Parts: sequence; C-alpha cells; structure tokens
Amino acid sequence: MRRLPPLNALRIFEVAARTGSYAEAGAELGLTHGAVSRQIATLEGWLGQRLFTRDGRRMVATPAAKIFAAEVGLSFDRLAVAAEACGRPAARRLLRVSAPTSLAMRWLIPRLDRYHADHPQVEVVVTTVSCVVEDLRGGVDVSIRRGVARDDLWPRHRAVPVLEDVDTLIMSPALFARRPVLVPADIEGHTLLASETRAGDWANWLEAAGLAHLAGLPRRTFDHFFVTRQAVEDGLGLGIGPLPMLELDVAAGRLLTPLPEIRVPRTGYVAIIPRRAEAGTLATGFVDWLVEERRASADPGVDRGGEDRACEGRI
Repeated sequence: MRRLPPLNALRIFEVAARTGSYAEAGAELGLTHGAVSRQIATLEGWLGQRLFTRDGRRMVATPAAKIFAAEVGLSFDRLAVAAEACGRPAARRLLRVSAPTSLAMRWLIPRLDRYHADHPQVEVVVTTVSCVVEDLRGGVDVSIRRGVARDDLWPRHRAVPVLEDVDTLIMSPALFARRPVLVPADIEGHTLLASETRAGDWANWLEAAGLAHLAGLPRRTFDHFFVTRQAVEDGLGLGIGPLPMLELDVAAGRLLTPLPEIRVPRTGYVAIIPRRAEAGTLATGFVDWLVEERRASADPGVDRGGEDRACEGRI
C-alpha cells in the first residue's frame, strides 16, 4: 500500500511552485487564493515542513520545494502520457496557445486550418498578449514570444525558434498607384505611420535606406502595430512592417513592399514550452508543426504533409 500525499493538494502545489504565485495558481486551476493556501497548508502538514516562505506579499517556494515540485511535475507528465495512451482516442482535446496579437492575427490564425485538418481531435484556443515580451503566465500549453533560444532567458522552459522577423517598407496598392515609391527618397511628402509597440522601426529603416537625415519627419503614431497595419492598408500612409508575418497580406494584394531590398533584421519569435514537456505530447507536436509551417512557407517546395518531407531543420 503506497503512502501517498493528498493528490489534490499535490496538484495545486505543483502549479503554485511552477507559476511562483498563489494567485496565478488559483487562476490556472479556477480556485480562490484562499483555497490554494489551504491545500498548500494541508500538504505541508502531511510532509511536516514548510514549502513556501513569505517574500513581501508573495509566497515563494523553498529550494527543497522547488526540487520536489520538479519531480512532481515529471510524475504528472508521465501520468498524463499514460492516460492519453489508454484514454479515448476520439475525445476532443484543447491546446491553449498564447501569442502576441499581431502575430496571432496575421500569421498564426490564418494557418490553423491546416493544423486542424491534420489534427481534427484538437481544438486550438488562442489567447493574445499586447506586448511581445510579456511574462509567461500559467494556463497555456505553448507561449510564443519575441526572443532567442537561450537557456538563461527561459530557465524553466525550452525555447524553439519558429519565426524570423525582418522589417521593410509597406504601403497599400492604392496609395502606390497615386504616389509610387520607387526609390527611398520618394517617401518625402508621404505620411509616416508608426507604432508605440515597435519603437525605433522608422529610425532603423531610414538609416538602412541612407535617409537618416529624415529621422525627424513627423509621424502619425498608434498604440499597437495591428492598428498601424490597418491604417496602412486603408492608404493613410507608409508603414514599417515585419516579414514574414505579413507575407499573406502581400500575397493577397492587401499590402505591398515597394522597396523589398531594404530590410532591417529584428529579433524573431520563439515557441516556449515547459522544459519537462516530453517529446510526443500535444504541445511539443504543435511546436514541431510551427517550425515545419514556417519552413514550408519559406520554401514552397517543402511538402507540408507528405512522407518525403525534408529533414526537420529549424529557422
């Protein structure tokens, strides 16, 4: 007969230690802060030692508790895989993905039909964040953020590069027809549209175009890039936009890139999953799909679903 700690308390403890917050654990599990606190106290009583200490207004896991939580998390992961293997194959499953708003709207969501076609039993639930470097939060399986795949940046997670980011000039076809931009100097007299969330876009592009002396030109600024992109599509002015995020807009004729040879590389995007997530799970499979989707869109010759697929490179 195994002498196991209370499993419900153990589950709540693992989430609290992973998120580093009773409040976030409660939000992820649908519990009040008090309910989380009571379950932690129950587990501490069973173990005979404190698992969290107070640091200001937060409860912080002790070093021993962090090690214990990592082991508990691995055990839960193995249990989830075993349950998945023995469960109902036809049961619909949820995959929660968090992504910056513009990336979700212009790149991820338009491609999800292809994922659902191959995974009809999975429902992808997309939540958005307004800041590309916003902290990771509980309650999601995969987070997409701007960054690089370095262990010191994501110590408790694995980051996989999924999308490059290169800025270039964008405008509407209608505006181009009225006032074409054929060389960099043609931007003079145009209205420049900018975004608070992508500070420095115009300064960097003007420098790359050899027009740094025009950095003081007046601009019409919006709070988020998805608003700026819409203003560009409506023909209100010129913008700086990211590729390949906008490649579908360009292909559909909603936007055009009048000077595509002038490009400014930026930090790309990574998909982030818990480091303990095992290969073959729903989250890791979705990240593999993101990588393959980007490779396929970058190289039209890559087969999205055939057996003769090229090796699984990462961009």
